[in-house]
Amino acid sequence: QVQLVESGGGLVQAGGSLRLACAASGRTLSTYAMAWFRRAPGKEREFVAAASWRGVTTYYADSVKGRFTISRDNAKNTVYLQMNSLKLEDTAVYYCAADWSSRFDPARLQSAYEFWGQGTQVTVSS
Repeated sequence: QVQLVESGGGLVQAGGSLRLACAASGRTLSTYAMAWFRRAPGKEREFVAAASWRGVTTYYADSVKGRFTISRDNAKNTVYLQMNSLKLEDTAVYYCAADWSSRFDPARLQSAYEFWGQGTQVTVSS
C-alpha cells in the first residue's frame, strides 16, 4: 500500500503561484508513475499532469501547459506541482495519485491510478 498526503494548497490571487507537494509513505515512489488531478466545484475530476518513475516523461492537460510543472524527488519520496500564473478556473481540490503499471509512460486516465491522496484545496481569487 502507498499512502499519499498532499499539502501546499491555499488561497492565492490570480496571477500568483503555489507549489503543491505529495508525500508518500508505505512504499518508495521511485517505481510509480505519479499524477495530479483536480476537481473543480460542480465538475468531474480531471487530469492535470503526470510524470514517469524518473520524471523523464511528463504530460500536461492543455489548460495548464506552460503554467504548471510536475517534478519529483524520489529520494524524498515526494512529488510536486509548481503552479504559476494561476487563473480563477484553476480553483479546485487537487489530488495526487500513484500507479505502478504505467511507471514508464504515465497514464492520463484516473481509472489507471491505484492510490490516491485526500486532496488539497486551491482557491484562486480575483
